[in-house]
Amino acid sequence: MRDVAIGHCNVGTGSQPFIVAEMSGNHNQSLERALEIVEAAAETGAHALKLQTYTADTMTLDIAEGEFFIEDPKSLWSGRSLYDLYQEAHTPWEWHKPIYDRCRELGLICFSTPFDATSVDFLEELDSPCYKIASFENIDIPLIKKVAATGKPLIMSTGMASLAELDDAVTAAREAGCKDLVLLKCTSSYPSTPEHTNLLTIPHMRDLFQCEVGLSDHTLGVGAALASVAMGSTVIEKHFTLSRADGGVDSAFSVEPAELKTLVEETERAWMALGQISYGPTEAERKSLVFRRSLYFAEDMQAGEILTEKNVRAIRPGYGLAPKYLDVVLGMQCKKTLKKGTPLSWDLLS
Repeated sequence: MRDVAIGHCNVGTGSQPFIVAEMSGNHNQSLERALEIVEAAAETGAHALKLQTYTADTMTLDIAEGEFFIEDPKSLWSGRSLYDLYQEAHTPWEWHKPIYDRCRELGLICFSTPFDATSVDFLEELDSPCYKIASFENIDIPLIKKVAATGKPLIMSTGMASLAELDDAVTAAREAGCKDLVLLKCTSSYPSTPEHTNLLTIPHMRDLFQCEVGLSDHTLGVGAALASVAMGSTVIEKHFTLSRADGGVDSAFSVEPAELKTLVEETERAWMALGQISYGPTEAERKSLVFRRSLYFAEDMQAGEILTEKNVRAIRPGYGLAPKYLDVVLGMQCKKTLKKGTPLSWDLLS
């Protein structure tokens, strides 16, 4: 697999994990706040900021009853219609350009999730460097084909998708022209729990679809995201807000600036720690070899004296014979008079 180039960053096992801050609806209907989120994301060291491009009318129908109304008492959005929720959460399209421009000024890669064909066309006008397909749209084959036809890198969340559905989506993307595909393991519950995250799917998905794989993480904190790096995750997406206390449609499962900064720093450390398959001392360890145990004379010795468990011991440091030779040297004779603390070597024994 080749690395995926997104803006000035490379996505792949040879690069630190690509960290995406998802603004979603955390702008709380304020462009000023949206720009503050951009600036905060840049300060954390995140590589990219992601938007969502839709309107309430492109997402659903303006109906406040039946299946268009959320009645599940366990939902964060219980008691609201889908239309009302999307009306509040959407990022006005006229905000996109100032947000993209501010990201570029700060060195952040800005891209978005389109939810219909019109949003793809709109984002193309902004020269979006890549696209994201959300979990709820990974069965929308016409949308996937539309995005793939741009020829730009495609990141796709896999929440809820069966293996057959995922194969349909990947096949459609590739047949429509997608050359650079990244799949994100995702659990589409808000917030999701560690026990439902199933990070072991990441290497399996990589092998199965021969593409880069990452994590779209809705768990609280950064533990699951860090663990995903050990599973081979090369992209990590987290919802991001200035402060959960400010409220908002996604605030309950979003990370704050200090947490995102920790995520950026610790995922890089985790990635560096993966290294390669290696045995034996590293270059940095070589100077520590002398502190291993080895065989030393524990008493003053006379020429001809027999070596015993009393006068020979395996101790630190490591300048003598290896401890594995203890049974071999016991019963041998000392060739000459030696002081206590002399390391054993074969030329001293007979």
